[in-house]
Amino acid sequence: MKQLLTEISKCQVCAEMLPNGVRPIVSADTNSRIAIIGQAPGSVVHRSGIPWDDKSGDRLREWLGVSKPQFYNPELFALIPMGFCYPGKGKSGDLPPRKECAPLWHPQLLEKLPNLKLTILAGAYGQAYYLGTNAKRTLTETVQAYEEYLPDYFPLPHPSPRNNIWLKRNEWFGDGVLPVLTQMVEIIIND
Repeated sequence: MKQLLTEISKCQVCAEMLPNGVRPIVSADTNSRIAIIGQAPGSVVHRSGIPWDDKSGDRLREWLGVSKPQFYNPELFALIPMGFCYPGKGKSGDLPPRKECAPLWHPQLLEKLPNLKLTILAGAYGQAYYLGTNAKRTLTETVQAYEEYLPDYFPLPHPSPRNNIWLKRNEWFGDGVLPVLTQMVEIIIND
């Protein structure tokens, strides 16, 4: 795993397309029990070099019911984005994750994670990639149908503050889905 993470840290595949430079952000260990497939690092994470080191990460940790030390323990959580580098700013938020990363690096990473019990798909990009034609018509429908994807995958909306309106419109998520997620995470990390 250490060698693979070193290779990823030196990746230059998208260098010409990244306006803020290359800085792959990923964390994993062969003992990781839960993989979180996110979108791509934002500008704050690009600067710090720490995955989910922003308001989205704060909300995600709250959803999972874990502390920062638990979250950043790679023996518990593998933090794997769809695009490993900050893609830059678009007209309405960050650009989508680069499409080169997931097919290039995900199979190699996942092959080295034999102890995974659950993969959390945080956002539409990971859901489209991993669920494919099994994903529902919308992210909302996919998240509502989360039980169909267990025990392998748990689809979530992205925890970004940009999704506050979605969360207000979909109270069933906080009332019914998050308690299930929190309980599953607690069981897995304390096993």
